[in-house]
Amino acid sequence: MPYLKSIISGLIAVVVLIVVFFSATTVASGYRGVLLQLGAVKPTILTEGFHFKIPFIQNVQQVEVRVQKEESSQTAASKDLQMVTANVAVNYSVDPQAVNSLYQEVGLDYRSRIVDPAIAESLKAVTAQYTAEELISKRPEVSAKVKEMLEVKLIKYYMILEDINIKEFAFSEEFNKAIESKQTAEQNALRAQRDLERIKIEAEQKVAQAGAEAESLRLKKQEVTAELIQLKQIEVQEKALEKWDGRLPSVTGGATPFIDVNGLTGE
Repeated sequence: MPYLKSIISGLIAVVVLIVVFFSATTVASGYRGVLLQLGAVKPTILTEGFHFKIPFIQNVQQVEVRVQKEESSQTAASKDLQMVTANVAVNYSVDPQAVNSLYQEVGLDYRSRIVDPAIAESLKAVTAQYTAEELISKRPEVSAKVKEMLEVKLIKYYMILEDINIKEFAFSEEFNKAIESKQTAEQNALRAQRDLERIKIEAEQKVAQAGAEAESLRLKKQEVTAELIQLKQIEVQEKALEKWDGRLPSVTGGATPFIDVNGLTGE
């Protein structure tokens, strides 16, 4: 009998250990635990750390709630019917407060069921609103619209959109050549416009210089007054008197003879 009791005690201990072992569960960091009871999703959400559950009746499915990254390449048509390939990177996460609803309604393959189709649909819908050139020049605006549309689609399925980055818009080779030709033409037109403006400025400078010279001559002419002319005449006469030896010419010129001043004075 003692031997039998020992066996029974050992069996009980083993059963207790098994029950304790299967009653304990741990939720990893960055995850939430969905509690399942006989396959049914319970409203209780297990946070990170150690938890107890009913062995053989309850089990825990862990769902990642950290930020995840999804890169996608989608081909769509622009407003002017140009084929555009958009490369986009999306950061999103599962709502920690709704992991049980996500597991129940979507499952763990939410990336292929929800995220990828939502990205493709949002990109195509927004791309169709812009011409090919606008997709390049208005990329921040395009990105904001894609983010707004994608956010609505993801939140419907208990996911949070963190950020979106349109990495590249790729166009056909023909379109790229057309854009290059247009840019070259615009640069040539801009260069010609600058040359025209330079020529115009140089011409205006010459006109201004000629006007200044004309004004200078006009001012110099105004300075030649009657008094100045009389003064100049007096200066000429004074210089002539300085050179005169005091004798008058003795030869008559015309009907009136010159008077010999020397004769009158008796010299």
